[in-house]
Amino acid sequence: MKENEWKWALSIIVIVMLAYILPYTLLNDVSKWYGGFFVWTLLSIIVIVINYFLTKNWGNER
Repeated sequence: MKENEWKWALSIIVIVMLAYILPYTLLNDVSKWYGGFFVWTLLSIIVIVINYFLTKNWGNER
């Protein structure tokens, strides 16, 4: 893996960890179910965007 790919992979790992940590710590007092759902949706969109940038040039490398 290139250094750039390691940076993207590490950011995805951090986002996955946040998806587990945030709803059970900072959003613990939110009694509505959509508090955690909003966080998971937002983090999922961020991961999709990161994956796009990570894979957009794979076919062009030689």
